[in-house]
Amino acid sequence: MDKQKILSMLDSTLLKADAKKEDIVKLCEDAKKYRFAAVCVHPCHVELCKSLLKGELPVATVVGFPMGANAPEVKAYEAADAVKRGADELDMVINIGAVRDGDYLKAEEDIRGVVKAAGGRIVKVIIETCYLTEQEKIQACLAAKRAGASFVKTSTGLAGGGATIEDVRLMKKTVGDALKVKAAGGIRSIEECEKFIEAGAERIGTGTAVKIAEGLISDGGY
Repeated sequence: MDKQKILSMLDSTLLKADAKKEDIVKLCEDAKKYRFAAVCVHPCHVELCKSLLKGELPVATVVGFPMGANAPEVKAYEAADAVKRGADELDMVINIGAVRDGDYLKAEEDIRGVVKAAGGRIVKVIIETCYLTEQEKIQACLAAKRAGASFVKTSTGLAGGGATIEDVRLMKKTVGDALKVKAAGGIRSIEECEKFIEAGAERIGTGTAVKIAEGLISDGGY
């Protein structure tokens, strides 16, 4: 697989609570250098990223993160506010409890509010696979599809479980070509990226995008 193509599918992510301005600056500088798909940061850092990237790369942020338990109105407000700040993409956490309850309509409407507030921007729905049964994963993906999302995403990476090849395959089988799949949580090597892409992922979220890129350079593959 073309190595630069892999880098162009990485969302370089910095969602640490203690991230400083200098960390965000470096994130953006590295993202431009390696031509990643996007940077993904907390909402409070969106405007800084926009000023640094100057439209060269998309800025993604999170909504209802990391629990997904905010009221739907709060998520919709978060999404609208992020858009005002300049966010190009929104990674939202589904109402996990609603999915576990089998209340898929409630989960769908929760997503729909964010999609509407996003105004046509990319919305990725994190279903937090480690909490769900296979049937719940399928139904969560279908809810995202019905609500008009752009992607379904495996994980926040903060719930004790990350992306698995099996989950990505299941999610891709469920949504087909209607939505794309983003794998995130615990992906730290180029070999893992390749496996997830082969399984159907079209975006990879990782906090180690630079290390992956630097590994490619040392291997002569960049």
